[in-house]
Amino acid sequence: MNLDLRLYALLDPAVSGGRDLADLAAAIAPSTTLVQLRDKHGSTRRMMEEARALIAVLAPLDIPLLINDRVDVALAAEADGVHIGQDDMSPADARLLLGKTAIIGLSVKTLQQAQEAPLDQLDYVAIGGVYGTTSKDNTSAPIGIAGLREIAAAVRARRPDFPICAIAGIDQDNAADVIGAGADGVAVISALSLNADPRKAARGLRNVVDVALAQRRRG
Repeated sequence: MNLDLRLYALLDPAVSGGRDLADLAAAIAPSTTLVQLRDKHGSTRRMMEEARALIAVLAPLDIPLLINDRVDVALAAEADGVHIGQDDMSPADARLLLGKTAIIGLSVKTLQQAQEAPLDQLDYVAIGGVYGTTSKDNTSAPIGIAGLREIAAAVRARRPDFPICAIAGIDQDNAADVIGAGADGVAVISALSLNADPRKAARGLRNVVDVALAQRRRG
């Protein structure tokens, strides 16, 4: 399955504005290119139910679903892959379990992590948090646009075309800056889930990203 990071929506029942995740996925699907299920507090059984409900919405539209952290849930639910953090299962072990065709992404927050990430086992890295966010417990200071540019450059020094998305606090007002700093797409939660009109918000954010990518290509 092709990887497209332009609008990467993270769906979390704790940051859903009270909406059902499958309903939210259906609303944003016309503009979304990738979806991640993130449920830090739910039981394994609940995550399985959430994953299968999301797959039922997304699979007919060829939108991949990734599971945050939980390789076992991704495997059992037959999701398209996982997104893992620095303290989760290693990318090599996740690849061993999920196979060559699974999409595996890794969170990268520092220059050292960018230099040490096992890119041969990964399909993308998510750099951040770029801006401050309330949708995740994060004790690290935001890296800002300068930090994003530096870390993205470190990844690209190793693999010039390696896919990169940026995460944390991104919305229509700053998405173009993120793309200009080297990201291929944006990973967002509250900008969609907590918006009064998620469908409209997704469409607007996707447009900003597409325009910024076109401008970057023109150089």
